[in-house]
Amino acid sequence: MSGAVTVAPRRAGLRWWAPRAAFALVAAFALIQLVPYGRAHGNPPVRSEPRWDSPRTKALFAQACGACHSNLTTWPWYSNAAPVSWLVQHDVEDGRARFDVSEWRERPQPAAAEVAAVVRAGEMPPLQYRLIHSEARLSSAQRAALAAGLERTFRASPPLHVVAHGGDDG
Repeated sequence: MSGAVTVAPRRAGLRWWAPRAAFALVAAFALIQLVPYGRAHGNPPVRSEPRWDSPRTKALFAQACGACHSNLTTWPWYSNAAPVSWLVQHDVEDGRARFDVSEWRERPQPAAAEVAAVVRAGEMPPLQYRLIHSEARLSSAQRAALAAGLERTFRASPPLHVVAHGGDDG
């Protein structure tokens, strides 16, 4: 037969597409760095804090919760590179909006039982935070101690206003 069809080897196709795909990924990564959201890493001043029931509660809170629920956030290097910077900025803004011990008496805070319940259930800190921050992976005993300490702190030093967040997950 004289009309045999030859098929180009698969490797030739990959050699053509691979560099172009890599270039497109690098270009997309460079372009998303131009999005202005996610790099405004200011920490507002600490206006008021609770009187912690114990140094242990304060330390456990700082270790597992303080990065998002206080104005004392330490911004890691990866919080400056999009798209991770967008996620970090969103999580900190959302965390501060829901519960912020640095503005204890300036704005409404959730009820003690609500905060203790999400800590006891292991819902806080969220999984994406625990994956990167091993110090935030509290044992069940540490979660129980933190939850009980937060309840005592709320009783001894209640926030000015308490607001129920209902079924919110944060």
